[in-house]
Amino acid sequence: MKFIRYEQADKTQIGILNQAGTDILPLSGLLPHRSYATMQELIENITGDELAQLKTALHTGAACPSVPTAQVKILPPIDKPIHDILCVGVNYRDHQKEASEALNDFKAAPRAVYFAKRAIRILGDGGEIQSRPDLDDQLDYEVELSVIIGRRGKDIPKEEAENYIFGYSVFNDISSRRLQNQHGQWFKGKSLDTYTAMGPVILHKSALPFPVEADVRSYVNNEKRQDSNTRFFLTDLPQIIEDLSRGMTLEPGDIIATGTPAGVGMGFRPPRFMKAGDCVTCEIPPIGTLTNYII
Repeated sequence: MKFIRYEQADKTQIGILNQAGTDILPLSGLLPHRSYATMQELIENITGDELAQLKTALHTGAACPSVPTAQVKILPPIDKPIHDILCVGVNYRDHQKEASEALNDFKAAPRAVYFAKRAIRILGDGGEIQSRPDLDDQLDYEVELSVIIGRRGKDIPKEEAENYIFGYSVFNDISSRRLQNQHGQWFKGKSLDTYTAMGPVILHKSALPFPVEADVRSYVNNEKRQDSNTRFFLTDLPQIIEDLSRGMTLEPGDIIATGTPAGVGMGFRPPRFMKAGDCVTCEIPPIGTLTNYII
């Protein structure tokens, strides 16, 4: 089940995609007695019975007017996160190797590296990434699986991690590598405006059960750059959630970006960074594709 946020006639709405991915079933028609104004509100409050009702409607063909995706503007599923994005660094061994060769003073940590990424607004599919060559001409892409937390929790045992997940989305952790090197930490180089993209949908966790094994790929101007699978995580999702929640509360709507595989621009020799006019596409087949344009 894929939750999608869209704009029609200047009104923002939430729905689920039909199985063909061509039409949207508005929640206003499927759950007429409930009103979810934002995806955040839905994540926090939707009940198990409502989820079951939506799933039944999706598989049986609901008697509900649908909206062709071609006739609406697809929005990021979450446009303004409640907190900074929680990120996992170098979570694939092949990316660990290329990062050690490309970043100054990089040392592979014995455990997962966690850091935060600021996002005033998240770009959706089709959104424009504002390059800042005056600040940094080393603009890079990173395809990642993002996890959206569904329940408030602290000190979560890894055996219960899946219970605290709402769903998954495609994530592009856009990065300025020169800034990343200059500051000796990653926050600034990954937090310029428009440097976070996610979408086009949130896939409910029931469609991607543990252990999560999904292909992750990226393309720049239709040329494949990254191609791996989440089964190659160095730190898996249960451990990530246990680590992050230890002494720190996770809340519904929190976003965790789980790391990127090898093939980022800085890993090539010579490096192959993005520039104005480029198109970058991130793909996780069970979820969808996220395409953004560099301006």
